[in-house]
Amino acid sequence: MSEREEQRPEKMKRKAYERELARLETELVKLQGWVKHEGLKVVVVFEGRDSAGKGGIIKRITRRLNPRVVSIRALGTPTDRQKTQWYFQRYITELPAAGEVVLFDRSWYNRAGVERVMGFCTDAQYWQFLRDVPSVELGMIESGITLIKYWLHIDEETQEERFQQRLDDRRRRWKLSPMDLEARARWVDYSRARDIMLEHTDTEHAPWHLVDANVKRHARLNVMSHLLEQIPYEDLTPAALELPERQPAGDYVPPPASRFTWVPERYP
Repeated sequence: MSEREEQRPEKMKRKAYERELARLETELVKLQGWVKHEGLKVVVVFEGRDSAGKGGIIKRITRRLNPRVVSIRALGTPTDRQKTQWYFQRYITELPAAGEVVLFDRSWYNRAGVERVMGFCTDAQYWQFLRDVPSVELGMIESGITLIKYWLHIDEETQEERFQQRLDDRRRRWKLSPMDLEARARWVDYSRARDIMLEHTDTEHAPWHLVDANVKRHARLNVMSHLLEQIPYEDLTPAALELPERQPAGDYVPPPASRFTWVPERYP
């Protein structure tokens, strides 16, 4: 991946970015309507290093969409009971029904990344996972699920810049955990784990799509554009509706405003 790090394009201007973002958001609304109409089942997996921008991309994809159709899964640490289950079990229960899209902000691939590097699983569990993934994902696809997997690639310099921004900005500092800092220290270990993961799970039926995420604006637009290309859809936007006339007040008299507790108007 080093050859891509030598080619760093100039960041897209904000006006051009916002214009293209609005266009893609409109197309995503059309895709959402098609998924619901056709009863499709779609799973989109987002993986990558800490600070690669997974959350930002997911937010841009979903911000104009109906959460009843397009939802996000970001599972926390497994419970003691879940640790005794089949590894994939808690993820299987999060898969979509007909007419739904589920976006995984990290997924079952935790075992190939953080669990492997931090020693949260045994060697036997790790290699069993890599053997199982192709058949598990094939089973999802054969059940009618459209599975799309993205790996967000950033270089060391980009991660360092973003970590520093989070340290300097109290609004972002919550994004940094002790685990994130340890991941920064183990850059090479994570690189090796990623390479092995791609080698074993980049299959013909469920390939990985790598995304250059060093420039956030570019990565967001590129993923949104690519996602739209993965699912053929038609525009089912309903015709414009006419607003009905409002009901006349008649003898209704609203209670005085003083009866209620109002939020203080500190801003105009």
